[in-house]
Amino acid sequence: MDDRLRSAHPVEREVGMAYYVSAADGIGGRIRDRDADFRVSEIEAFEAQPLDADPDAYPHLVLRATLRGWDTNDFARRLSDAMGISRERVSWAGTKDKRAVTTQLFSVAKGDPDELPEIRDVDIEVLGRAGRAIEFGDLAGNAFEIRVREADPEGVDAITEELRAFGGGRAGVPNYFGQQRFGSRRPVTHEVGLAIARGDWRGAVMEYLANPREAEPEDTQAARGYVGETEDWAGALERFPRKLGFERSMLHRLVEGSAGSEEDFREALETVPTNLQRLFVNAAQSYLFNRILSERLERGLPFDRAVAGDVVCFADSEASEGLARPDTDRTQRVTEERVETINRHVERGRAFVTAPLVGTGTELGQGEPGEIERDVLSAAGISPTDFELPGEFGSTGTRRAILLTTDLSVERDPLTFDFALPSGSYATVLLREYLKCDPRELG
Repeated sequence: MDDRLRSAHPVEREVGMAYYVSAADGIGGRIRDRDADFRVSEIEAFEAQPLDADPDAYPHLVLRATLRGWDTNDFARRLSDAMGISRERVSWAGTKDKRAVTTQLFSVAKGDPDELPEIRDVDIEVLGRAGRAIEFGDLAGNAFEIRVREADPEGVDAITEELRAFGGGRAGVPNYFGQQRFGSRRPVTHEVGLAIARGDWRGAVMEYLANPREAEPEDTQAARGYVGETEDWAGALERFPRKLGFERSMLHRLVEGSAGSEEDFREALETVPTNLQRLFVNAAQSYLFNRILSERLERGLPFDRAVAGDVVCFADSEASEGLARPDTDRTQRVTEERVETINRHVERGRAFVTAPLVGTGTELGQGEPGEIERDVLSAAGISPTDFELPGEFGSTGTRRAILLTTDLSVERDPLTFDFALPSGSYATVLLREYLKCDPRELG
């Protein structure tokens, strides 16, 4: 192990983020005291047609909404209710947190601009029309402006210097999946997904229903403890708070069935929305990715350049200026003979070292990077073929850049961090290096 590495908070280690890359002490402080302390604006990768375009050819109304203190899903539900339409007709490019001021794109299928409502703490700008709904891939990245309160700014420069050394000139950190991916208060989503991948449907249900955490309300802890001790589904249903709708839907299915077969438990998991079913498996993939990055750190392998055995991907030629965006559909193995050539591309931002988000289509690396990947999968009792799963649970996998870099600007009064990240990366993964606090305080 590299003795310069600083161990992460225990809650972070639980989801695979084992280390910080900056050895300097944290500055402390808090974020999200107020919604305006955390501002996010999407870097858009979607062009709308004029509003007067033919609505038959361009049936999707495109909106830019600024939300103050709104969860994206809650806003979509409120918008659809106010317009008297199905929630399924509202789409967006990226999900944002509630405790923030966010500016993001939405589309409304067969939407009429005259029917747009006025909603508290929301500003809506109509951009035009489109021939299809907005999708996740339409988000190039996000620009952040984050204020940190009650921090000691004296340590900022030392941490920034370490991050720039790690990133090869720009502020860089391992491209971990942040705590939000797994549940900030109750990080069990990946454990559910790992159990699913192992074919342990009963275990997956119990991971989700049981395992109380101290951060939860006492009645919720009691209900989870009861189901873990008794597996009395009817009794648990009486105890689970009504606000825990997904847990209750699982319990209803278990009460109806014999609850004696793996099929009963699988069907219980299938009662939750399809996006949550996918999230279970995605979180498992994310945990394994985090573990691979932590092991790479521990072995002292670089993140800002490739070594023999790595797999690199190339830059998206259509990415926004100044925002590095990997194209994981274009990959290449790094051989001993090609290391220097590949690293010239990496230095110029034309290529990125990757690690797998494991699925049925995953080809593992070779050399020491491949050894790390195989060791992590073996320790978890997982192989790529395990992701050959029914319905929404199945995944072919992909690859993801291991290094996250940005042009970071820091203002001191008030202490504010300004930076932009490509889609799919987490602002808290950068901020954790500065605050070095309980990740639950990062929101």
